[in-house]
Amino acid sequence: MTLKKTTYITFILAMLGTQAAFFIVIQMIWPGLVTDSLLMTSRWLGVTAIVGFCLKRASLTTWIFGSMLIGIAIGTDFPELAMNLKVVSQIFLKLIKTVIASLLFATLVVGIAGHSNLKQVGRMGWKSLLYFEIVTTFALLIGLLAINISKAGVGIELPVGEVPIQGTARTWQEVMLHIFPENIAKSIFEGEILQIVIFSILFGIGLALIKDEKKKRTMLSFTESLSEVMFNFTRVIMYFAPFGVGAAIAYTVGEMGLGILINLFHLLATLYVALLAFLLLVLLPIALILKIPVFKFLKAISEPVSIAFATTSSEAALPKAMEAMEKFGVPRKIVAFVMPTGYSFNLDGTTLYLSLAAIFVAQVAGINMGIEDQLLLVLTLMLTSKGVAGIPRASLIILMGTAASFNLPMAPIFLILAIDELMDMARTSVNVIGNCLATCVIAKWEGEFGLPLAESVDFISLEPALEKEMQEVMSN
Repeated sequence: MTLKKTTYITFILAMLGTQAAFFIVIQMIWPGLVTDSLLMTSRWLGVTAIVGFCLKRASLTTWIFGSMLIGIAIGTDFPELAMNLKVVSQIFLKLIKTVIASLLFATLVVGIAGHSNLKQVGRMGWKSLLYFEIVTTFALLIGLLAINISKAGVGIELPVGEVPIQGTARTWQEVMLHIFPENIAKSIFEGEILQIVIFSILFGIGLALIKDEKKKRTMLSFTESLSEVMFNFTRVIMYFAPFGVGAAIAYTVGEMGLGILINLFHLLATLYVALLAFLLLVLLPIALILKIPVFKFLKAISEPVSIAFATTSSEAALPKAMEAMEKFGVPRKIVAFVMPTGYSFNLDGTTLYLSLAAIFVAQVAGINMGIEDQLLLVLTLMLTSKGVAGIPRASLIILMGTAASFNLPMAPIFLILAIDELMDMARTSVNVIGNCLATCVIAKWEGEFGLPLAESVDFISLEPALEKEMQEVMSN
């Protein structure tokens, strides 16, 4: 294709996209001025431009973002079709979930047992937990401050009659027991990430303590191969990501409609502003202080974050996030340890949302919580938010449990549920950003960020290859 023809096509695509954006703005400013049929025609000409742009760029990230916009158009104009597309997004999430347990197990075992220095594993453990606790505490406090400033729940009337569902508060003993697996098969079946992580860590330590190198290498070679297979499996699944993402967005818009934001826009805006403040005031300074290249980092995480935003599932983005951080310069042994642990202890967006939502519930109910009560609430959430599964709406379970602990009504939570999908998009994206940055922080702390692969990977299975190479050198 000649340069002139390429420029001509680009101009046409830009014009089609611009006219669609123009009519959307006109409709927002002067509702009813443009007919529905003209708006629909304009939207689908814009969709044509999006498809053309995606074909021109031919990258997975472009297709994911493009499919989100296409999904919005389908959900707006063909809501019945959009409702039936839910199954497509569910298929994508199911495929992703098949990867999670085996990928976590393999990468953690290799990262621990293949490590020549078990002391570093322990060092990474306490460093990670310290960093997670500090950052999530900032997230909780920012959420608390944001909702107290905006007072988004003040003035909202409760629905007539109490919703007949009550949350069950968990004691700290139950939370502690929930961390440890009683049956690894059950943990995998139920998607309990933290339990899988605990089992994998103990398994890796047990394998590392084996004295017989032959037995040790056999199991280690198996887990290394399993890790590589699951990463490749993930790459194959990712080709289905644009369809899953587009279907998820179409279903959300078709079910709720774009007008759902009108009544609860104040709460939604509060969450988005609070999350943005957390990114700019907490995560960005951390990256700048540690001299992590911010723009390269954003480019590296664009794909997993876009998947998390559209699917509202941190788990869906986990395999791609791990791969992206390894390519970014974080050693696999650190990625394999920090990332899955962070998915249980470092869900920054979710913890911020929980503190914000809990106070919102109190405001809607007309309950005035003092500073002492709010700080106690934060301390409670610091414990109960640990181990929250990175799946859509798992945080509502924690929110209900916390509300029950503080004798707050359940009805306001169902107001939140109306826009929870849109809130979940933002907080899940922040979860992924926070965990990706955490791997860089620990790698910097360990002095291994950006090392060549030969220096950063210390797996026993590399020994036969090195011996073979040495023999070839000697023979020459």
